[in-house]
Amino acid sequence: MAIRNLRYDGDEILSKVSREITEIDDKIKELANDMMETMHKYDGVGLAAVQVGVLKRLIVIDLYEEGTQYILINPVIIKEKGEQICDEGCLSYPNQFGKVKRPKEVVVEALDLNGKKVKIKGKDLLAQALSHEIDHLNGKVFVEKVEPGTLETINPNDRKEN
Repeated sequence: MAIRNLRYDGDEILSKVSREITEIDDKIKELANDMMETMHKYDGVGLAAVQVGVLKRLIVIDLYEEGTQYILINPVIIKEKGEQICDEGCLSYPNQFGKVKRPKEVVVEALDLNGKKVKIKGKDLLAQALSHEIDHLNGKVFVEKVEPGTLETINPNDRKEN
């Protein structure tokens, strides 16, 4: 496993639509594992392959609770319910945060690393993370969805450490 280089604000790849994965081979599995490791290094909750420069429909999510790690291939939101206003940031937009309207609940269909079809029902933070990462696969970034007047940049030196 390896830490991948993140792509940041201004990189045109972030606005491109990712391609469907047709074969789950060792390279895809290695990419998924590298993405999980990269996301953990930067304390993220989710990461899309495009954020490490790979235009493939692959996302990883970890809510840092028992049993809440997901590696999803070709994920599609098939159902949305309700709405929530979320405080949101993104590893590709370091130190930028804003309020984004997201579904309160989603149902996502995808493949796991074994090629098995899975259905994930997400609420609250999981629904937010799934929506955010799937947006990345479609070339959409959170700053495009931020509620007007709520986007702010926080100096990392001003953040309090726990």
